[in-house]
Amino acid sequence: MDALEFSLIEETTIKKSLQIKKTYNYSYWDCLIIASALENNCTILYTEDMQDGHTIENRLKIVNPFV
Repeated sequence: MDALEFSLIEETTIKKSLQIKKTYNYSYWDCLIIASALENNCTILYTEDMQDGHTIENRLKIVNPFV
């Protein structure tokens, strides 16, 4: 089993990130990370740069590990 999995950023990822930006008002680059996490069925996104405890599309929870 690999420790890391890589996924490509497709056109669908970019479109999803723009939708997320419009809905949640994060920066484009943060939205691209969020869209990639959603496409890869992640349930938790660890970051100190976004709103701790915020849930995106009832599927992805943003967690600040330093709180």
